[in-house]
Amino acid sequence: MLSAGINIVGFSWITSPAATELESIVLDWLAKALFLPQDFLSNGKGGGVIQGTASEAVLVVLLAARDKILRTVGRSALPKLVTYASDHVHSSLLKACQIGGLDPELCRLLKTDSSTNFALSPDVLSEAISNDIASGLIPFFLCANVGTTSSTAVDPLPALAKVTKTNNIWLHVDAAYAGSACICPEYRHFIDGVEEADSFNMNAHKWFLTNFDCSLLWVKDRSALIQSLSTNPEFLKNKASEGNMVIDYKDWQIPLGRRFRSLKLWMVLRLYGLEGLRAHIRNHIALAASFEELVVQDARFKVVTPRTFSLVCFRLLPPPNSEDNGNKLNHDLLDLVNSTGSVFITHTVLSGEYILRLAVGAPLTEVRHVNAAWQILQEKATALLENL
Repeated sequence: MLSAGINIVGFSWITSPAATELESIVLDWLAKALFLPQDFLSNGKGGGVIQGTASEAVLVVLLAARDKILRTVGRSALPKLVTYASDHVHSSLLKACQIGGLDPELCRLLKTDSSTNFALSPDVLSEAISNDIASGLIPFFLCANVGTTSSTAVDPLPALAKVTKTNNIWLHVDAAYAGSACICPEYRHFIDGVEEADSFNMNAHKWFLTNFDCSLLWVKDRSALIQSLSTNPEFLKNKASEGNMVIDYKDWQIPLGRRFRSLKLWMVLRLYGLEGLRAHIRNHIALAASFEELVVQDARFKVVTPRTFSLVCFRLLPPPNSEDNGNKLNHDLLDLVNSTGSVFITHTVLSGEYILRLAVGAPLTEVRHVNAAWQILQEKATALLENL
C-alpha cells in the first residue's frame, strides 16, 4: 500500500535516489543471506535488480547473453544460436527465445527421467552441445533449474557449470520457487555451484512472504545487461547518469517505468528478519514432510519422486488391469478432490504418468489443513476404487 501510494516511478537514479539505493541495499542483504558470490554484489561489476517475474528475469539475461555472443561472432550468426535446458524448465524460456528472435527449434529441452529425479544430466547436455557444434551451430545459453515447477527437481549446478565454462555458455540459474529455502543453512547446498553462474533468480513473491510482484535477479556483469537494454534519449539525460556515478535500473529491465518494489522487500526483511523467514520456510517443509509420510503409510498410493522442499508428488495406484496406467483414475481423483472446495491440488505429467501434487505455500496453512486434505483424498480414492 505504501509503495503504491508513494507512486515512485524509479526508472533512473535521479527520479528517486531512495528507490534505487534501497534496491541495491536489500538485494545485497539477501545475496549475503544466500551466500551468493561477491561478484553478485552491487559494489563490484555485478549486482541485483528486482524484476516483475521470473519470466522477465530469464528474458533479460537471455538477451544479454545473446548480444554478448553476437558481439564476438557477428549479428548474422543469430539463426545459429542454441539454448539449452531440461524438459522440465519453465515455459517462459521458450517464450524468451521467441521474443529474442531466436529459432524456437534451437531451444533444446533435454530429456530427463526418474533416474536423476528429473534433473538435467551433464552427460546429456555435453552430448547435445557436441552435436550442435559439429553441425555448425553456436551454443550460448543454459537455463539450469533449482526446483522445477513440475516436481521441484534440482539440476546439478557444479557439474553443469563445468560444461558451460568449457563451451563459453552463459549459465542462468532459475530458482524462482526454491531459492527462498536456500536462506536456511540446511538447504543452501542446493545452490552450490552458483558461484560459476552468470545470473541467478528467485521470486520473493512465491515463498518469501512478499506481495506480487517481486522477482530478484542477480548478475555477475551488469554491463552485459546494460549494453543489451539501455537507451539514452535526450529527455532522460542528466549529470549523475552521464558521469556513471549511479545505477539506472531502467537499463537492467524491459520497461522504462518501474515500481518501488524494494520497499516491499525491505519491509519483509525488517519485519520478519532472517530467522523469522527461515522459520516460515521450515514450517512449510515440515508440513509437506508430514503429508508425504501419510501418503507412504497408505499402500494404495505412492510418492512418485522424492520430496525436496514443500511439494509432494504422488498418485493413486491403479488396478493391475489398467489400460492407461491409472492416468484417468488420477485425473478423476484430482477433479473429485478439487470439487469439494475445501482443498485445491494440481497435477503434472512425469514419464508419461499423470501425477497429483500437493504444495504447502500459504502463510496460514497448519497441520489441520494438511490432515484434512489427506482425509478428503482418502475418501475420494476409496469411492473411485469401489466403482472400478
